[in-house]
Amino acid sequence: MEARERMDQRSESRPTVERMVEEIVGCKWSLHVLQQIRAGVCRPGALERSAPGLTAKVLNERLSKMLRFGILERVVYPEAPPRVEYRLTEFGLRFTRILDAIDELQRSPGQE
Repeated sequence: MEARERMDQRSESRPTVERMVEEIVGCKWSLHVLQQIRAGVCRPGALERSAPGLTAKVLNERLSKMLRFGILERVVYPEAPPRVEYRLTEFGLRFTRILDAIDELQRSPGQE
C-alpha cells in the first residue's frame, strides 16, 4: 500500500469536526437520526419507522458513519434475539448542540 493511500485511510478514519458537520448536517437523514436518538429512540427498527422513506440501508449507512465519527456508540445486549441500541457518546452530546443551533436559526425572525 502506498504512503498516500495509508494517509487517506487515516484521514478518513479520523475526520475533522468541520468534515463531520459537512457530512452530518448535509444529510437530512443524519439530522433526523440524531434528533431521534437524542429524544430517546435508540433501536434500529424504531429509528427506521420514525421517518417515512428512511430505508434500512440508508439508516445503517448513517449509523455506521456516526459510529466511525465517534458521535454514537453501539450497545449490543446478550439476549436472544440480540437487542441493539445506539446512544450518543460524550462527544456526540456536544456535537448535537448543532441541532440546537439549527432550531434557533429556524425560529429566528424572518424564517417562516
